[in-house]
Amino acid sequence: QLQLVESGGGLVQPGGSLRLSCAASGFTLDRYAIGWFRQAPGKEREGVSCISSSGDSTNYADSVKGRFTISRDNAKNTVYLQMNSLKPEDTAVYYCAADLYTIVAIGGLGPYEYEYWGQGTQVTVSS
Repeated sequence: QLQLVESGGGLVQPGGSLRLSCAASGFTLDRYAIGWFRQAPGKEREGVSCISSSGDSTNYADSVKGRFTISRDNAKNTVYLQMNSLKPEDTAVYYCAADLYTIVAIGGLGPYEYEYWGQGTQVTVSS
């Protein structure tokens, strides 16, 4: 059974940092593009960042460029999202998603591009 599990969320003050992890079980991630998404209450799910299966290509939403960094360790079957300089507007449930066919070089930030999803982890940025 293919499963993605997010971890690393929590409460952080504005300007702080968190690192989210997306671990896979039941399959190996090294053939999959991975995307990070977030959804705040009352808002649509939006793409935050994505990374190709090899890690050679990445993409970021304009709202997080320069603050967030996506990376992957295929040996650990895990993808990370390092989030720095966090703002209250970053507050949301963060999800990771995987797909065999998503092409990060030309997109990868649309929820419709991914087949497998995790359950999400809450990130709250507040003083």
